[in-house]
Amino acid sequence: MALAVTGGIGAGKSEALRAFERHGAAVISSDEIVHELLRSDDEVRLALRERFGDGVFGPDGEVDRERIAEVVFTDAAELDWLERLLHPRVVATYLEWRERLAEQSDPPAVSVTEVPLLYEVGGDSRFDAVVVITASPDVRVSRRIRPMQDRERRLLGDDEKVARADFAYVNDGSLEDLDRFVAGVIEKLAR
Repeated sequence: MALAVTGGIGAGKSEALRAFERHGAAVISSDEIVHELLRSDDEVRLALRERFGDGVFGPDGEVDRERIAEVVFTDAAELDWLERLLHPRVVATYLEWRERLAEQSDPPAVSVTEVPLLYEVGGDSRFDAVVVITASPDVRVSRRIRPMQDRERRLLGDDEKVARADFAYVNDGSLEDLDRFVAGVIEKLAR
């Protein structure tokens, strides 16, 4: 069973992913895939250098994600370019990961991929089920998420995501509450 976890910025997708892992699911994060691409994919690094120059690389030669964010989150065309560079690679990576899992002699019953822009890029068709994690703006601010209005403007609203999802959770309680929700999802998927 291939499950996607999505939701707004600061809603708790990463915590949900960790909870699924604690309950025996194989997990992978699209954000971590992007970080790895920025660290080690020579084509990605070359494309970034050609597009944005040396200024988006730190003194250690690593991509400075904050500098990239300053560029792309204030210019829709640059964000579109970056997403066209990264998204196909991210998708290919998590699909290959799922294939490797399926080839194991005892594959996990559930694989979970965190995909922040799942619905925005039409990625939900690649999964058997979708979990949406939401949280109120106050809760998200309390998690010290810096203002993301420019980034969020292009995202589907929580109501739309919840309406399209198989499972939804308002993540404004404790980690134990989230863990109980995840355990319930795993139980339902196992039936």
